[in-house]
Amino acid sequence: MGDVFIRHIELLGYEKRFFPSQHYVYMFLVKWNDLSEKVVYRRFTEIYEFHKALKEMFPIESGDINIENRIIPHLPAPKWFDGQRSTENRQGTLAEYCYTLVNLPHKISRCLHVVNFFKVRHDDMNPVTDSQIKKPEVFLLPKDSKKNLTDITGPIVLQTYRAIADYEKNSTSEMALKAGDMVDVVEKSENGWWFCQLKNKRGWVPAAYLEPLDGPDESEEQEPNYAGEAYIVQKSYTAVEEDELTLKEGDTIEVIHKLLDGWWVIRKDETTGYYPSMYLQKAGEVNTSVKSELRNRGAPPRRSTIRNIKSIHKQGRKQISQETYRRNSKKYIQNRRNMRGNSQSKANVIIEKNEPEDNKPKAQPAVPPRPSKDLILNRCTESTWRKIL
Repeated sequence: MGDVFIRHIELLGYEKRFFPSQHYVYMFLVKWNDLSEKVVYRRFTEIYEFHKALKEMFPIESGDINIENRIIPHLPAPKWFDGQRSTENRQGTLAEYCYTLVNLPHKISRCLHVVNFFKVRHDDMNPVTDSQIKKPEVFLLPKDSKKNLTDITGPIVLQTYRAIADYEKNSTSEMALKAGDMVDVVEKSENGWWFCQLKNKRGWVPAAYLEPLDGPDESEEQEPNYAGEAYIVQKSYTAVEEDELTLKEGDTIEVIHKLLDGWWVIRKDETTGYYPSMYLQKAGEVNTSVKSELRNRGAPPRRSTIRNIKSIHKQGRKQISQETYRRNSKKYIQNRRNMRGNSQSKANVIIEKNEPEDNKPKAQPAVPPRPSKDLILNRCTESTWRKIL
């Protein structure tokens, strides 16, 4: 048992390959304790052989001696003929298996057998291909697949983007780019790092270095939300550019525009500016150790800092200025205050209308008219009318 171990395994989906013959491989994103992330590909027959060997290594934990002591998860044997339907249907089971596996006691989850099986192989980085045979078809597993396993996607045509400048990778989990490279995007993370593949290479790439082919603007970009969402700063950052904000850990801010490059526009009081989304956490969410470890990575570069950009589009990408963000943000805040003021005024009016009767001034009783002489003579006693008349 060494120092290297796996902290998370995520099933991304599977590929249908056609070389040397048609077969299926599962795609796993393996996250290691050194914060590196690698994509590996395994056939189910390989996974099942790994599972059988693991059970033999730990007979007590596999339930071979006493079934009540079993903690190693079950895994069904491969079928005599594994087609696309069986490959697709077992994704939920396989995702649950991987989750349970990495959460077993360390003597199992961190043993060499587990570590070596999920290490990157040569054919993970350079799969055997033939230019005369069509490219593999990719089938991605939805993010909420545990909730609804019937939503497994059909064949996915990965989005193709173009690199606008050279990019030198800063870690083994990243991928270097040359201006003009055409990459397929497998995963778009909201922190601004996208997992891409280029021919036989795969790795994380800053979204700011990529442009869509059909135009300069990103169709998936959200509109600003000046109502704002409350977030907590999880890592301090000192502004480098004039349009960025300097914040300390623990500060509460409002996110008003989530941009795909991982630099969100935030509002602190009435000031707006850019801030790395990977250093923020939504208010009320639990701070997990995985998120904390990921924040130790550097924020992706911003497009405004990239030099020697070579775009295929004549028009530049539309961008909202910080002055516009501030102006619209102030208008929204002022309107919100006015609405609160009007609501308070209406509430006061209602209170006045519903004021209790005890608080209102009481009307004075009316003085009855003096009775006539005939009425006094007919109604009163002799002693009374003698005194009055």
